Amino acid sequence: MKHSLKRFSGIMIGLSLLFAAAFTYGNKAEASESSDSVYYGLHPDVVEKAELVKQIAANEGILIRYTDGYRSFDSQDAIFEQGRTSPGPVVTNARSGQSYHNFGLAIDFVLTDAYGNAQWSLERDANGNGVPDWEDVGNIAKSVGFTWGGDWEAFVDMPHLQLDYGMSLADLQYWHSQGYYQFAD
Repeated sequence: MKHSLKRFSGIMIGLSLLFAAAFTYGNKAEASESSDSVYYGLHPDVVEKAELVKQIAANEGILIRYTDGYRSFDSQDAIFEQGRTSPGPVVTNARSGQSYHNFGLAIDFVLTDAYGNAQWSLERDANGNGVPDWEDVGNIAKSVGFTWGGDWEAFVDMPHLQLDYGMSLADLQYWHSQGYYQFAD
């Protein structure tokens, strides 16, 4: 009972934050100035924490760039088809509604050099601390509240950060199906 009450409280807090984001972003008839930005459509907490991760990483000698944020359900399905029915490598196992990206709660990053060029090596240790930079950034992200895809066992997703507020994808799908939580596409 105690665990159920704690989970319910976490879900209710998360829902209130999501409703605020849906109200803020979901009813925009026109795109904001930053609609081309990777931050467009993301929950404000994701944006704030992503900027914090980027700053802390830079202070530790690691540069990152955000590459992907909110995705519409159609965009998610197109990415899912990559490596299956369309060219390219498989990059996700998530169909539409099965990714926190679809609810504005996830953002992806890449390590970069000083010129902004992507650095994908898993062994890269730009700051020379003996820890791979991906792991450093994952640990920074976790310290500010993100879940890091590099910790996943079934499908390791090094570039992925998400905030879930204690809600499962089933919770988000339910609220989306009820019309309470959706972003404009």
